[in-house]
Amino acid sequence: MKQISDLEYLRMTKIQKLLYRLQSFFVRIPRWFKNLGLSILQLIQQFFLGIKNEFLDIYLTFKNGDYKTRLSFLIMGFGSIARGQILRGLLFLLFEVVFIAYMIMAGGYWLGKLPSLGTRGPAEEYNEKLDQYVMTYHDNSFKILLYGILTILFIIALIYTWRVNIKQNKIAEEILKKGKKLKSGKDDLRSLIDDQFHKTLLALPLTGIIVFTALPILFMILIAFTNYDANHNGYSNALFTWVGNSNFNQLITWSSGSTNFSATFGEILTWTLIWAFFATFTNYFLGIMVALMINKKGIKFKKLWRTILVMTIAIPQFISLLYVSKMFSDSGIVNGWLMDLGIVNLSSRIQFWNDPTLARIMVILINIWIGIPYLMLIATGILMNIPADLYESAKIDGASTFQQFRKITMPYMLFVTGPYLLTSFIGNINNFNVIFLLTGGGPTNQAYTTSGGSAGYTDLLITWLFKITTVDSNYKLAAVIGIAVFAVSAGISLIVYNVMPSMKNEEEFQ
Repeated sequence: MKQISDLEYLRMTKIQKLLYRLQSFFVRIPRWFKNLGLSILQLIQQFFLGIKNEFLDIYLTFKNGDYKTRLSFLIMGFGSIARGQILRGLLFLLFEVVFIAYMIMAGGYWLGKLPSLGTRGPAEEYNEKLDQYVMTYHDNSFKILLYGILTILFIIALIYTWRVNIKQNKIAEEILKKGKKLKSGKDDLRSLIDDQFHKTLLALPLTGIIVFTALPILFMILIAFTNYDANHNGYSNALFTWVGNSNFNQLITWSSGSTNFSATFGEILTWTLIWAFFATFTNYFLGIMVALMINKKGIKFKKLWRTILVMTIAIPQFISLLYVSKMFSDSGIVNGWLMDLGIVNLSSRIQFWNDPTLARIMVILINIWIGIPYLMLIATGILMNIPADLYESAKIDGASTFQQFRKITMPYMLFVTGPYLLTSFIGNINNFNVIFLLTGGGPTNQAYTTSGGSAGYTDLLITWLFKITTVDSNYKLAAVIGIAVFAVSAGISLIVYNVMPSMKNEEEFQ
C-alpha cells in the first residue's frame, strides 16, 4: 500500500479518508501476524538457548565444584549442611525425601497408569462371604488423570528445586572463595520478612493459582483428548481412555449424520459474536449518551436520575432477570396488558421467548437496561475529567456539538476506556447469566437438538457448554468447546489490544 503525506491526507474527502483508514487497517493485519510469528520464533529461540545455557552451567558447576557441591547433585542440601547453612540444607533434603516417599507409595502408580488411564474397569466378581456375584470397582480413570497430572507437577517442582539447590552451592562456593561469610539460618528467616518479603507474600497466592486455576485448566485440556462422557465416566460404568484428536475432528468436520456438531458449533459461534458485538457497543454508546444528557448544563435533578439508574445495579441480577423473563412470557404481565388494551387476544399473544428472532432482539434490549447504568457511571467520571478548555477552544473555532463529540469526547473516552471495552466484549462472549436466566438458551432449535446436544437459538457457547455438561454429560466435547472459547477470546484480545488507542502513549494522544 502506498503511503501518503499528511498534506495529501488532508486534501481527501471524508469518504476517501474513511476508505484509506480501512485499507490501512487491513494492510496492517498481515504485518501484525508476521510480527507475531517472528516474536514467537524469537521466544522459542530464546527458550532453547536458555535451556542450553542451563545445561552448560550445570556441567561447569559439577566439573569445577568441590565434593560438597558434587554430592549435592545426588543428595539435595548436602552442600548447604556441610557449609553450615543447616536450615536451608534441611529444607532441600526434606523436599527430596518427601518426593522419594511419595513416588514409592503413590506417585509411581499414578504415573504408570497415566498412559492407559486404567486397565481394569468395573466387573461382577464372585464374593465368597456373600456367596454371590457383586459389582467390584477397580481402576478410576478420573483419579488416574488427576493424580497423574499432580505427580508430573511434583516432578517439575523437584527439578526446579534441584536446580536451585545446585545454584545455591555454586553461589556459596564463590562467596567462600572471596573470604566472605555465608548466611545463617537466622539470616535466612530474617530475609523472608525483610528483603525477600515479597516472595513470602506471593507464596500462598501463587500456590492457590496453581492448584485452583492452572491445574483445572490443564485437566480440562487433557479431558478434550479422552472419551470421557456419560457412558465412560471412568469408574462406575466404564473407564475412559485417550482418543487423540477425534473430539476436535468431530467438532470441526462437517458430516451428514445425526451428530453434526460442526454445524451447531458454527451457528452458535456466529450468534455468540453477534450478541457480544451488540451487547458491548449498545451499552457503551448509549451509556455515554445518557451520561452526556445527565451532565448537560441546565438539567435538573441530576442526582435523582443517577439514583434511578443505579437502582438496577442495587437489585441482584439473578432476581431482576428472572422477573423480567416471567414478565414477557406467554402468560406474563406484558401480554396481559396488551390483551386488556385489546391489542392482542389469547391466540395472538406475542411469543417473546418462542420466536427465534424476537427472542434474540429481546435479550439484547434487556441487556441494555442492565448495562447502561455501569457505563453511565464510568462515563460520568471520565467526562468530568476532560479539560473544559478543549470544548471552549472548539466553540471558538466554530465546531458544532456533534463535531465536539466526535473530535474531543469520543477520542478521549476510547483512549481511557479502551481496555474496559475489550474486557466487556470478552465478558459478553461468556455472559452466562443474561442468556440462561432470560431464555435458558431457547427457543429450542430442532436441528441443533439432533446435532449438537439440546441447543437453542439464543444459546451462547458458554450456555451450550453448560447444557452439554449437565444435560448430556458429554464432558469430552464440553472440554473441546471450552478450549474453543478460550481460543476465540484470546485471539480477539490479542488483535484488538494491539490496535486500540490506549496502546498509544500519552504524548501521541494529546
